[in-house]
Amino acid sequence: MPAVVIVVVAVFFLGMGLYGLLAPAALIRPFGIAADTAEARTEIRAVYGGFGVAVAGLLIAAAADTGGIRTGVAVTVAAALLGMASGRLVARMVERPSAFYPSWLYFWVEAAGGGALLAVA
Repeated sequence: MPAVVIVVVAVFFLGMGLYGLLAPAALIRPFGIAADTAEARTEIRAVYGGFGVAVAGLLIAAAADTGGIRTGVAVTVAAALLGMASGRLVARMVERPSAFYPSWLYFWVEAAGGGALLAVA
């Protein structure tokens, strides 16, 4: 069961990563951000794309427990996800995003993914 949970989170990271690499402007458009320069699109490709694909790869290795890395990878990625979710809570207090999508949808995805990874670490 732990491997299945880890793979599910890996699929989300892989999807985000590939989307960031292939369509950087579209990825951030729901947040009201325009990626209208090559530098902006490069940054999105690096942070959302490359990072997402790399984390997905680590999670797949963790699911297989290659080299006994499952716990370390699961806890590390859980901390990153919960950190992102915490940032969205701070935004809720400061900015008050009103719509469920995109901010609150991603909050719940990040909180659930982080919690699930901690549960199987």
